Amino acid sequence: MDDATAAAGHGADLAGLIRTEFLFLGRDAAPSIDEQEAAYRSVAALAGRRAVIRTLDVGGDKPLPYVDQPAEANPFLGLRGLRLALAKPNLLRDQLAAISRVAADHPVSVMFPMVSHVDELLAARHFLDEVGNPSPAGLEVGMMIEVPAAALKAAAFVPHLDFVSIGTNDLSQYALAAERGNEAVAASADPLDPGVLRLIDAVCQAVSGSGVRVAVCGEMAADPAAVPLLIGLGVEELSVGPYSVPVVKQAVRNLCMSACRELARHALSLPSAAHVRALVE
Repeated sequence: MDDATAAAGHGADLAGLIRTEFLFLGRDAAPSIDEQEAAYRSVAALAGRRAVIRTLDVGGDKPLPYVDQPAEANPFLGLRGLRLALAKPNLLRDQLAAISRVAADHPVSVMFPMVSHVDELLAARHFLDEVGNPSPAGLEVGMMIEVPAAALKAAAFVPHLDFVSIGTNDLSQYALAAERGNEAVAASADPLDPGVLRLIDAVCQAVSGSGVRVAVCGEMAADPAAVPLLIGLGVEELSVGPYSVPVVKQAVRNLCMSACRELARHALSLPSAAHVRALVE
């Protein structure tokens, strides 16, 4: 609630990412449909305009005590995000039912996290249609692109989406094989690495002309060095923390689109993140 108030007060154009997992953590049982509806409705009303509600993104470093999950040697590559939600369909159905209720009278987008395969997205959309009976007309559907394979086959997802949001934190750590929570290698997970930029470029190229919007969420969206590159690659929305909104907006106002495109094209040909940062400076 505090974040939604701060976002609205600092000029956010929409709530770009509502992290619903915080409603599910630190408790002994999942929240009911009514409780979820009340929470989503309150945050959406405070944020004003459209609210992008991400479905439950747990697993990995965020296990739920009331969901039976086997111990995993590498949970970041295991049962997490949409994979977990599809494995626990009652959790997903209840959440989608609550989101659909809010979407009946408020501009809402639902966003699925950690999608690797088109079949996963189609299964999630099936649940959405099932509980919405049918889904509210104004409810947009999107997915996060955090898996490199999803970025490279983004065109396959386009027919089933209204928008994509590139989760650069996870995309960087997966693409560069460097866990961002591991201090020994975290510095290697720089999203300005040309390899990561090429994945973002692949997504933008795949959706170009389709009407599907491209957003970026993650720390990269508020990085002054990254903003001109993202705009130059074709990203249309930047999802940042509430207090970064005015700073990023002002940075965007000072940029020239053609110069950003030229900068981004040059950055894709460089050998390292350090070279990219030097270029931007």
